Amino acid sequence: MTDPILQTIRPQSWCMAVSGTIDAHVHLMPPRLMAAIRESLSQEAGWTFDHPTEREAMEAHLRAAGIERYVALPYAHKPDMAAELNDWVLAEAEASEMAIPFATVHGDDDVERVVRGAFEAGARGLKFQCPVQECGPADPRLDPAFELAAEYDRPIVFHAGTAPMFESSQHVGADQFEEFVESYPEVRACAAHMGTFEAETFMDFARDHESVFLDTTMALSPRSADVLGFDADEIPDEALVELAESVMFGTDFPNVPYPYEEERQGLMERELPADTYEDVFRRTAERFLGERA
Repeated sequence: MTDPILQTIRPQSWCMAVSGTIDAHVHLMPPRLMAAIRESLSQEAGWTFDHPTEREAMEAHLRAAGIERYVALPYAHKPDMAAELNDWVLAEAEASEMAIPFATVHGDDDVERVVRGAFEAGARGLKFQCPVQECGPADPRLDPAFELAAEYDRPIVFHAGTAPMFESSQHVGADQFEEFVESYPEVRACAAHMGTFEAETFMDFARDHESVFLDTTMALSPRSADVLGFDADEIPDEALVELAESVMFGTDFPNVPYPYEEERQGLMERELPADTYEDVFRRTAERFLGERA
């Protein structure tokens, strides 16, 4: 039952008010790799960035915004770098009270070895930036990773949608994500960015499958139309209430080309029910991570 004190809080204060707020989509990577990613995004999307990329500075920013924990997502854009990258993320998380470390693997790596090693070392899940890594949820090269996710009960975050610039990629799309869900129904899988540009189809997946999750990253912000090319109004309030146990708050921090607060402003202005905010800002991420039934 919702705390009656929370019922009286103004909607715009929800993220600060919900105890244990989790940002389910944050990128934590070594400086040179992060700089290269930002350079690529600047060139391809015209985005500019002001947020810090060093872990302690990132965490100070997140903590000031009312975030208690965050899911730290790496991704390997070429072979033979994932194992070292995973080790780096795990070491950073070991020194942190906030980071929940995920791992990654490239399709051309020794997938079973890299993923098992990461899980044994403490990685809480996997992340695939499918169009950039050029391997997605229907890629047979990744089957060993998916099988290990089932074995270790670890969730997976996929950039499975076509937004913002990947409509021509053969590694994304609702059909490929659906193939994964049908093949690995026991694995909790999150489609980042609400599955945009196929949000309605991905929401249907969440309606039909308890294992399917979505994150709000860049899809429900007042800036969504500008930076993602997606109108947040395409996702009605009723859908967020209905799917609250499947939708979790995410931001893409620190690679957000606008102030952090704007990432959740759109959610708060919807004046959703108290239970919906508690799910989106905390409880759904806990379910995704396997911390809550």
